Amino acid sequence: MKTAVMALSGGMDSTSLLLRLIREGNSVYTIGFNYGQKHIVELERAEQNIAYLEKNGYKVIHKVVDLSSLMSMFSGSLTSKEEVPTGHYEEEQMKSTVVPNRNAIFSSIIYGYALSLSNELSTNVSISLGVHSGDHAIYPDCRPEFYKILNHAFEIGNWDAENVSLELPYIDGDKESILQDAIVSCDVLKLDFDTIFANTNTSYDPDELGRSSGKTGSDIERILAFHAIGRKDPVEYQDDWSTVLSHALALESEHMDKVYREKLTELQYQVTRNSATERAFTGIYDKHFETGNYHCICCGKLLFRSTGKYNSGCGWPAFHTEDDNADIKRVSDYSHGMARIEVKCSKCDAHLGHVFEDGPLEYGGERYCINSAALEFREG
Repeated sequence: MKTAVMALSGGMDSTSLLLRLIREGNSVYTIGFNYGQKHIVELERAEQNIAYLEKNGYKVIHKVVDLSSLMSMFSGSLTSKEEVPTGHYEEEQMKSTVVPNRNAIFSSIIYGYALSLSNELSTNVSISLGVHSGDHAIYPDCRPEFYKILNHAFEIGNWDAENVSLELPYIDGDKESILQDAIVSCDVLKLDFDTIFANTNTSYDPDELGRSSGKTGSDIERILAFHAIGRKDPVEYQDDWSTVLSHALALESEHMDKVYREKLTELQYQVTRNSATERAFTGIYDKHFETGNYHCICCGKLLFRSTGKYNSGCGWPAFHTEDDNADIKRVSDYSHGMARIEVKCSKCDAHLGHVFEDGPLEYGGERYCINSAALEFREG
């Protein structure tokens, strides 16, 4: 059996990672850290899940390291009297939740533990951490380049480092993909998903009963992830699910509107966010037939391949086939006195154009009439 060491905070990311490691056949050793965090209830939740797993036949060796005295000297709203900010998780004020050098300290302890286990058990040990792309904007010590350099330093500074490896299985993912992975794990391990995630905490500011506020950046990110996978979050909030979800969706909409206004040209914004239409024969991709792929200008999702593009003469880029994984949404559109089928990006809801039934019959007979302003072409 393989041996893995990981940090188990009691949050949804590390809990999902624990399930994944068990699913992959690892003997798992976990470490929780008490660093004086206001949301220390997360460590209690971790213990609850350890007990639930053991009840179902999955034994995990769990230790808690007390760093509260050491890290009480550090700044940040998670460990000081400073108020934990509310709002979207990528807003500037969320930087106050950064605890200086936290992950470097945690990683040093985890690496030392992994080396010790390797020597004790005479086996190779992998270190797995649940950091992901959603953390990169605010937390510099969650970025892949940080761990690459840190791991290199650990390898140089320790004997027998060849027996320890570092894995970041979620580094290119997000909260949504992490939850999807946890669903797979629960199915394979025959565990109840809701029980597991009711025993987690993501909120930076839970109340005295351990209930999530639904308003901190970490709450918002979690709520949106559960909504994205079509499930109600089983963790207890101070308000009902519909209230916290509505609040999160409103914040996300406001935040993304700012992002789009900064990122897009005026035409791109009006087309994708307000369902405008560029003038016929003016788009840069109307007569464009290079080899490559067409992505959503807003979120980068792959929508069409050049093999599905053809010259329809309609004045806008025309495609007879969408990418297999595009999952483009279709919505009835009765604007301008017409009955049409609007097509939208399934990831960010950007307006793309319309689909008509006058396309090449050999490909199914459909014509996707798409605004150039909604697309980004990438060669390849």
